[in-house]
Formats: sequence, C-alpha cells, structure tokens
Amino acid sequence: MIQLLLAIIYLAFISLGLPDSLLGSAWPTMYKDFNVPISYAGAISIIIALGTVVSSLQSDRLTKRFGTGKVTAISVGMTAVALFGFSISPSFWMLCLWAIPYGLGAGSVDASLNNYVALHYESRHMSWLHCMWGVGASLGPYIMAYALTGGNNWNMGYRYISYLQILLTLILLISLPLWSKHSKTSHTTDQTPSNKEVLSLKQIISIPGAKEVMLSFFCYCALEQTTSLWASSYLVLHKGLTSTIAAGYASLFFIGITIGRAVSGFLTIKLNNTQMIRLGEGILFTGILVLLLPFGNGSAILGLLLIGLGCAPIYPCIIHSTPMHFGADKSQAIIGVQMACAYLGTCLMPPLFGLIANYIAVSLLPIYLLFLLLFMLLMYEKLIKNVKGGTIHYD
Repeated sequence: MIQLLLAIIYLAFISLGLPDSLLGSAWPTMYKDFNVPISYAGAISIIIALGTVVSSLQSDRLTKRFGTGKVTAISVGMTAVALFGFSISPSFWMLCLWAIPYGLGAGSVDASLNNYVALHYESRHMSWLHCMWGVGASLGPYIMAYALTGGNNWNMGYRYISYLQILLTLILLISLPLWSKHSKTSHTTDQTPSNKEVLSLKQIISIPGAKEVMLSFFCYCALEQTTSLWASSYLVLHKGLTSTIAAGYASLFFIGITIGRAVSGFLTIKLNNTQMIRLGEGILFTGILVLLLPFGNGSAILGLLLIGLGCAPIYPCIIHSTPMHFGADKSQAIIGVQMACAYLGTCLMPPLFGLIANYIAVSLLPIYLLFLLLFMLLMYEKLIKNVKGGTIHYD
C-alpha cells in the first residue's frame, strides 16, 4: 500500500509540472487572439504567483484540518477547473479571473505534498519526485505544440492538460484511504504531527532558524528563475549568439536540473541533506565562474549546465530537511512560508535584473547570480548553526 501511494505521489508531481510551462509556450499565439500587448503575460503570472503565496501561507491550517490527501485532491481539482477555464476564456480579463483559482490550487498542493514527502519518505524520493516535476514541465510545451500543429489552437492545449488534471483528481479521491492508512501504520511517532495548533506568521518567523531558511529559499528560487528567464537574453546580447542557438543553450540549464535531481536521488543514499546542499552550492559557484570566462560558446554551454546541476539538489534537500530542523509538528507551517518566500523570490528578483539589464548591462547576469548564491550560502550556514540537528527514521 505504501508503494502504491508513493506511485500516486510520483504521478502527482508529473501532473503538477504539466501546466507550469504552458503559458510561456502558448502566449505567442494567445496575446494575438486577445489583442493585448505581449507584456500582459506578466500580469497573469503575477496573479498566479500571488495566489500561490496566499495558499502557501494557509497550507498549515488547511492540512491540519483536512489532511494532506484531501488538500492535494481539492487543490489539483481547482487547478483542473482553472485550466479548463483558460481554454474557454473569450477575453484577457477572463484569463486573469481564472488565474486566481489556478494560483490558489498550486500553492496549497505544493506545500502540503512536499511536507508529506519530507515526513514520510527518504531524501532520495524527494529528489526523484522533483525530477518528475521537471519531466511534467518539459512535457507541457510538447502537448501544447501537439494541439497547435494538429489543426487545433492553444485552447485545446489547455484543455488536454485540464483533462489530465481531472483524471489525477479522480485518482487522488480514490486513493484517500491510503493517505490516512500510511500515517496510522507509520512506526515512528515523530513522523505524525501531534500539535494541532495553527501557528501564526509571527510565531513561525520567531522560531530559531526560520528567517534564515526563508531567506535561503527566497535566494535559491530567485537564482533559478532569473537564470531561466534571462539566460537566452544574456547569450544573445552579451555573447552574440542567434536567438535559436541561445534558446538551445539555455535549455541546458533545465536539462542540468532534471538530470541532476535524478542523480541526486542516488547520492542521498550516501550523503545527508546538508552535504547535498553544500555540494550543490559548490557546483553552482563553479558554474557561475565558468559563465564569466571569456571562452565563447564553450564556457556558456558548460556554465549553464553546471548551474543547472548545482541547482538540482538544493530545493528538494532544503524541503526534506525541514522536519529534522524544526520538528514534524512545525514542518507544515515552515514549508508553507518557505513556499511563499519562493514565489516572492521568483516574482521580485528576475524583474529586478531586467531593470539592471535595461539600464546598465545584461553582462552582469553572472554577478547578479553570484550575489544571490553568496547570500543564500550565508543564510544556510547560519541556519545550520541556529537549529539543533536530528535524525528522522523512516519506514
């Protein structure tokens, strides 16, 4: 039964990644249909991000009241409805309206499901699960391309993903007894939160180490999203590559993350979360330095690949170590706030670099990434000093 539930969670992570890259792949067609400026995609992204921040902050309350299984099923259902709403939207303002349940559903399931895995499964599964998210995020554009080249339009691309999310919702509803059964049959009492008190944001921030882990997560997600958004522009405007070649090179960053998380799952058998995070930070540092080297295309290729590989273990290992650092009774609250900080980092820091690129120089991208990395490293080491280590035993 435990393995069956794990398979469902793997499926859920693939499905969660499917819609995340849809807007970017469909927008070149969508904005023309709605007769709006191409920059309006940013408005939809911000609405979705704000929804995820709100629902992430409420994840502790929702999970303690309804349980992880129900929160996951309801959240995926909300996402499915929102995606179907996208597919039938006749105007831009309707897209903005449907973006609200999209964001609210994404934030809750992300925080709740990550905490459940952190409590009940070993670190290698967290890495492999986030690798599966990357698989889903990679498949999304292909499904959209299939819709566009098959004589349909972007609406059908969203509808296909909506149908897959509806199917997952049904699977999650059927599997609800497995979630509670897994918790009841767990042999370690520290895996099941016994404290039903819902912590306020002020209480969470006052926990030793909470501010440091929040800032670490903020910096990591800012670094990842900034690289994702600006790598191609950096290669075109600074390295002098064509847009087509730059897009191909920029994809190495995502390939590095996906492959890195698959490999990280095996490495966690020998290395603990702290060692994995430090290893990732070291590879990241090397990748940024290589990107700075004036050796043309070779340094750009190797630099972006190393940055992706360095990013790979950091996100899942920070999440997985949360119960060990803060206790199982506080982990859901901490992870919810971590997710909110992650979304804030992805919203605020890439546009800030956009201003730097516009008014100073796009060539400063590696320096910007280096600043984020060094601040993340400082906060993470401070976190390690401020929290008491512990060991979680698994089934």
